[in-house]
Amino acid sequence: MNIVLIGYMASGKSKIGKELGKILSYDFKDLDNVIENGENKTVREIFEDSGELYFRKKEKEYLDALLKQSSNTIIALGGGTPCYYNTMDTLIEDKSLKTVYLNVTIPVLVNRLNNETSKRPLIAHIKTDALLTEFIGKHLFERVPFYNKAEFKIDANGDVDGIVENILLRLF
Repeated sequence: MNIVLIGYMASGKSKIGKELGKILSYDFKDLDNVIENGENKTVREIFEDSGELYFRKKEKEYLDALLKQSSNTIIALGGGTPCYYNTMDTLIEDKSLKTVYLNVTIPVLVNRLNNETSKRPLIAHIKTDALLTEFIGKHLFERVPFYNKAEFKIDANGDVDGIVENILLRLF
């Protein structure tokens, strides 16, 4: 079984995925890292050099390949991955994996992203908390319908250990 973690940027997909992987003795793959290794560029460089649409196409290709070659793997998707092509429908139809939405409130996301805007291409241009709050709110409004298709919805506002425990209780 593969476990796919979805949620907005800074929802904890990588941190929680690594911890789940340790506990379950599963491999952990961060889709953004897989793309960066395959393209020999950072996500930011891909966005800058080729644009978001190119990135989304590559994201889909790498995810499809990863799902075909992986078993007993925790896969952390990028925040937008479930929203493009038919990715979310494909994931929920695949009975060999479980989808987990890490749901985080806007204030917690703003707090987590506050000092990371330069590292994240979609928000690199945002300079104030008010603008970041507005951006996240609009973005979540667009993305939540995709995220909510996940089989499991987990409150991910707390500490990593509590979130991981909640996921394990729901999955097994």
